[in-house]
Amino acid sequence: MDAVDLLLHPVRLRVVHALAGGRVLTTSQLCERMPEVGKVTIYRHVALLTEAGFLEVAEEQRVRGAVERHYRLRQDRPVVDANAAAAMSLDDHRRGFAAAMAVLIAEFNAYLDRDDADPVADAVSYRQGTLWLSPDELAEMNHKLLAILGPLLANRPEPGRAPYLLSRIFFPAEQAPSDEDRPG
Repeated sequence: MDAVDLLLHPVRLRVVHALAGGRVLTTSQLCERMPEVGKVTIYRHVALLTEAGFLEVAEEQRVRGAVERHYRLRQDRPVVDANAAAAMSLDDHRRGFAAAMAVLIAEFNAYLDRDDADPVADAVSYRQGTLWLSPDELAEMNHKLLAILGPLLANRPEPGRAPYLLSRIFFPAEQAPSDEDRPG
């Protein structure tokens, strides 16, 4: 299974999100984070991600006679890069977007279900807006966003830091007007 097919599944994508930022978790901890997903399902998807090279065992320990594995994302894991995205069909993009939205909804619901959920204090935001951009302006904006976010992606868990899920979604909201449709 290639990286695209592997990540176009909401449960596997949630496992990858859960382990992002250098986190190391057991399958039991992943099950606690996703109580609406069956344990057998999580174990199966962790096994698939491990076999495919996305996850690695960071540590093993014996717990009541069984081996408990702690997983982390591999630093050299496969990625859905620009070439893989370009090779995706329109249906692959539909499935990818649906998986990403399913993950976003599930993670937001998990946040709201916490006893300490406080959207105002946590600066929760889910605003949308339309930007009118030329291809050059879009490229410049992406470059600036990467310059800002790149160093922050290297942050590791430590006291005083909380993980925030950032979802960047760009797509044309409507078909661009042709030259004939533009005011003259």
